[in-house]
Amino acid sequence: MFSVATAKYTSFNVPLTLTLKGPLDHDHDHEDQAHHKANPDRCDGIEFDAIAPDEKGHTFFFKGDHLWNGFNGPAQVSSAFFKELDDYHHLGHVDAAFRMHNKEKPKDHDHIYFFLDDKVFSYYNHSLEEGYPKDIQLDFPGVPGHLDAAVECPKGECNSDSVLFFKGDEVYNYDIATQSVKERQWAHLPNCTSAFRWLEQYYCFHGHNFTRFHPVSGEVNGVYPKDARHYFMRCPNFGHGGEAKVPKCSEVTLDAITSDDSGKTYAFTGHIYMRLDTHRDGKHAFPIARTWKELDKGVDAVFSYSDKIYIIKGNQVYIYKSAAPSTLIEGYPKSLKEELGIEGPVNAAFVCADHHIVHIIQGQKMQDIDLSATPRVVAREVPLPIAGIEAGMCGPDGVKVYVGSKFYHYETPRLLAFSKMSPEPKKITPDMMGCVE
Repeated sequence: MFSVATAKYTSFNVPLTLTLKGPLDHDHDHEDQAHHKANPDRCDGIEFDAIAPDEKGHTFFFKGDHLWNGFNGPAQVSSAFFKELDDYHHLGHVDAAFRMHNKEKPKDHDHIYFFLDDKVFSYYNHSLEEGYPKDIQLDFPGVPGHLDAAVECPKGECNSDSVLFFKGDEVYNYDIATQSVKERQWAHLPNCTSAFRWLEQYYCFHGHNFTRFHPVSGEVNGVYPKDARHYFMRCPNFGHGGEAKVPKCSEVTLDAITSDDSGKTYAFTGHIYMRLDTHRDGKHAFPIARTWKELDKGVDAVFSYSDKIYIIKGNQVYIYKSAAPSTLIEGYPKSLKEELGIEGPVNAAFVCADHHIVHIIQGQKMQDIDLSATPRVVAREVPLPIAGIEAGMCGPDGVKVYVGSKFYHYETPRLLAFSKMSPEPKKITPDMMGCVE
């Protein structure tokens, strides 16, 4: 079982050491060394200069010549991986940073861009790209220097693949393909000193607070600002102090797993769930009730069908719309008997894409129910060659059923039901669940 202790936002990634060195004058070594010793503590309530993830999903928070690697851990002197910045003593700290989203130009996609004064630096795999630094105008015409913040905005969330740049009261929407800039003001949004896109949401950081906003309209819904120390870092006396343990892969067990029609993949264990398709933002665990507010004590089985997520708990079925925010369909929960024609408990359930059959696993048997039929009844029941199945999912590469910290892979549900010999079990890996060996 993967663990989040009491954290609201927990990264399961093993931190990657990444540092950024600011201007360093050789004649002031002693002064700089004394300054470096005074490591800032973000739990004191500081204002970040920039926030950006790298191509592996690790998020870095910048302040002066220090940074924090991920949502927990101490500040590090920014010196080991961006040595080239030492060559530009006249430049200040990082003003803004973002990770590029541009699949049309793979040579730019997933690069991290840092903005210092009127210069821009492009890094990939922690190496400075040839030809950098450049004047900002050469890479981003129409975007001013001495920025306050920047954040990527992929097509679908913005009208086109874009970057939002912030400077004072002005917001510059930069269209990556056309290199055109639209300037606007969002008077209701605080002046952002850093900005961050995380799990398809947009955050403006100001002081030690943040405000979530819509990237097209700047609209703010909900009660803001909120203190970042409650959400984006682990601080004593701020909601979720203490260290969350990253579990060993041999300790991870699943209660349920599913992938919806949009490709969002969810794994459930205990009272928490994890998005598995968001590797670009790291793997993070959240309370189930954060997304499905009627469920706060775990689930038995989950499957996706026809733009809806079916969650089974005990003898009840909860059906939610897949689109965010997840909304419980009126009239639910209903009993398993009324909805699917069976009694609980259910150990696992899955539906294969473009099919109407939900495969329900109870103990060591699998029951097939046609979701397009009325009323819904068990059309076929078969014994299974494997005991102890706790979760299952059907995807493009076939069916995976999970037993403890291992899983079995079958090409089709039919092979799961009728294979005389079980395949070799495979182990859950760090890449799958963010655990450690």
